[in-house]
Amino acid sequence: MAVLCAWIGGVSTRLSVTVENLSASASVSDRMSRIDSMVDTDPMPEGFRRVSQALSALGHEHVPLWLEAAARTAQEAATVLGVSVAQIAKSVIFRRQSDDMAVLVVTSGDRRVDEKKVAALTGALGRADAHFVKSRTGFSIGGVAPLAHSGPVLTLIDRELFRFEQIWAAAGHPNGVFRLSPADLLRLTGAPVHDVVQTQEPS
Repeated sequence: MAVLCAWIGGVSTRLSVTVENLSASASVSDRMSRIDSMVDTDPMPEGFRRVSQALSALGHEHVPLWLEAAARTAQEAATVLGVSVAQIAKSVIFRRQSDDMAVLVVTSGDRRVDEKKVAALTGALGRADAHFVKSRTGFSIGGVAPLAHSGPVLTLIDRELFRFEQIWAAAGHPNGVFRLSPADLLRLTGAPVHDVVQTQEPS
């Protein structure tokens, strides 16, 4: 039994669902329609609440879900949600050397970011440790959302995400996710789309 929670109208609604109901054989909408819900007023972490409130303010139709277990990697999130790892919009943070600006690349879970391609667009980059990520975005590694950051962040969207109609992104905490389309991602972030991943070798 897995447990999801949806943040609806400022209240955490707990959703109980069997793993079988989250299998990849059913569509996301079908899986969600089979979820049994019951209200749980336990407070959610600040980052998750911030993303939930931002999505609501921007009129996004899909409320964030709270997973019973943390999904710190794209593969873990894909397994829980019953989708392809490629449909997970993973967040990769760099530190721009010239001004310490946080650079966020949102790409598909089955792709590796090409740092040289990103640097050609943003300027020279450095590594971003856990403290830097938290201090610049307000989120911990594994839960960095594409919006609702605590400070200015330069965001780039990789074009590979547009292979899919529906994708999933982190909602401000390793246990939080939300559903959206690549077009929604553009609208919610206002970020430009680029080719910023390593070239895939032909199989």
